[in-house]
Amino acid sequence: MKTGGNFLSESVGMYESTDASFNILGARVNAVQIPDVIAKIEEWIVRREGCRYIAVTGMHGVMEAQHDRRFEEVLNSAALVVPDGYPLVWLGQRKGFPDLKRRVYGPELMASFCEQTATKGYRHFFYGGAPGVAEELARRFAARYPGLVVAGTYCPPFRALTPEEDREAVEEIDKARPDILWVGLSTPKQECWMFEHHVRLRVPVLVGVGAAFDFHTKRTAQAPAWMRENGFEWLFRLSREPRRLWRRYLIYGSEFVLLVTLESLGLRKLR
Repeated sequence: MKTGGNFLSESVGMYESTDASFNILGARVNAVQIPDVIAKIEEWIVRREGCRYIAVTGMHGVMEAQHDRRFEEVLNSAALVVPDGYPLVWLGQRKGFPDLKRRVYGPELMASFCEQTATKGYRHFFYGGAPGVAEELARRFAARYPGLVVAGTYCPPFRALTPEEDREAVEEIDKARPDILWVGLSTPKQECWMFEHHVRLRVPVLVGVGAAFDFHTKRTAQAPAWMRENGFEWLFRLSREPRRLWRRYLIYGSEFVLLVTLESLGLRKLR
């Protein structure tokens, strides 16, 4: 992850310390639900005070932060870190937030925001996905949510952009004048991208939604609702993509349970 110089010297994602939050293994998680996040996004669009980014994270993001202290700073620098995973929701309830009933599921947050605000004229930019995916997503959402304004799309190649390509991408985004930029690059890549670019973009809000691009374009099957709502989505996804996801769920998942248990017993120092 390229950071250059003093890692946090330029910005800290405009995090507002008054927002209710709790700590999981050193990662700050905001005690919010989807309606809260939608309200925040709209507030930031209206205020237009710089560029903020939202990290939609679960166990995977917390464990990436355990293995990479730089990524921990990226996560904790977000304006909001929302719990996209029931282990984080359950831990939040134990840490004093009983009203935290559901996770902030990235694909649902994206669809809910678009549905509820389609007639308000907000300009949406879709960044990420395989070739053609962002364009397909924009077409589907424009048809599904009448009034939705698509400002633009960009599908980066599956490699690091050259400095010139990156500069051109930033210029293309800024020329489109979006109010919100949806980033679908997967964790930790999308959070790092948002951290590195939010100081350069004139967009009020960036939201990393990972696999939402593939789910909403039907490139990847979603788990049944009962699995998504009871903490078993990981099992469905593992069964579909075992070679890609076995480490995330079996290794990181087991390590997550162990570290949380040790921390709760006072056998591991809180970071």
